[in-house]
Amino acid sequence: MKLTVEGLAFKYPSRHVLNDINFTLSKGEFLAILGVNGAGKSTLLKCINRVLKPHKGSVFINEDEVFRLSRRDLAKRIGYVAQRQESSRATVFDAVLLGRKPYIQWEATKKDMEIAQNAMKILKLEDYALRYLNELSGGEQQKVVIARALAQEPEILLLDEPTSSLDLKNQLEVAGIIKSVVKNQEMSAIVTMHDLNLALRFADKFMLVKNGTIFAAGGLEVITPENIESVYSVPVKIHEIDHVPIVVPL
Repeated sequence: MKLTVEGLAFKYPSRHVLNDINFTLSKGEFLAILGVNGAGKSTLLKCINRVLKPHKGSVFINEDEVFRLSRRDLAKRIGYVAQRQESSRATVFDAVLLGRKPYIQWEATKKDMEIAQNAMKILKLEDYALRYLNELSGGEQQKVVIARALAQEPEILLLDEPTSSLDLKNQLEVAGIIKSVVKNQEMSAIVTMHDLNLALRFADKFMLVKNGTIFAAGGLEVITPENIESVYSVPVKIHEIDHVPIVVPL
């Protein structure tokens, strides 16, 4: 699998949000998109997933242009988790099973049930199966929608700040699960994040976005004090603890 984004641009009537975005992502890669609020991170995910229509540019999965795929085929290839989720009276199991909707013809099969159960197991939600979504905490609901995305069995996961409503323990757990799924199930993931240190701990590729353009992209070599200060307007130092880089604001 290869995701290719070419010349992507998006604008609202009042302003440009994205300009000339170009990058590729291969199977097994975990890309963290970093930048300040309003830089265009969430908009980029929505353009890749066709939630928003770009002003120009193309998105390909292998040789298939995303904008030519049916909604059902797109949902089989991209799993998307938005920042904000609507809670409902559905049970956790039913909510996760919705991830199988692109594959279900008349009714859910035994295979669909097993895939949903496995997704819940990965997110450690087995004991919540019959709980209602509107009875869960925000962090628990977030884990449910990630499980639903996994149940789609996509090639690409798009996650918009998936750890923002989680406590420290669950932040580490969910980021670790994303990394594990990417490696073990041969997916790729694009994750917008605010926590630089969480990104450095789990991601293997990084994209620094500033004013709707890619300021820097690559591996750990692009996470420098100079680049971080240019993007965030905050001077920092980078130290290493147990071979993991740690960003420390000055």
